Amino acid sequence: MADHQEASATLPSDAASVPEARRFVADLLVEWGLPGEADLADTVRLIVSELATNAVQHTFGTSPTFTVEVRLERDERLCVGVTDSHPRWPRRLPAAVQQDNGRGMVIIRSLTAECGGRLSVTPTEEGGKTVWIALPWTVPVRR
Repeated sequence: MADHQEASATLPSDAASVPEARRFVADLLVEWGLPGEADLADTVRLIVSELATNAVQHTFGTSPTFTVEVRLERDERLCVGVTDSHPRWPRRLPAAVQQDNGRGMVIIRSLTAECGGRLSVTPTEEGGKTVWIALPWTVPVRR
């Protein structure tokens, strides 16, 4: 396999794009050798769903699109980033806040940590941000 593989997709900032983002990433993972039924594949699909949902819901219509970027570095690390053009960075809600939504980043942080990965947020030149997760790439041995 190549030392570095990457792909990206830019989608409309619309709720219908969330499953499309999830499919895009799931198809790439299979193409890159991760079985669709692997635990890591399930985790990444859920993380992508949460990141894409955040990009749609929390940009308040100011980001007409969002971009999903996926990189596999030396068969060791999988990086997934979701970029939108809204300047507000994700915020952690206090534990006592009772809301029906707003727990996406808690889910993302927890799943990322469970996999031994890390989460980061980086600014874009255009004033938006990219929320990144980096996970160890573990492909089960096929028998």
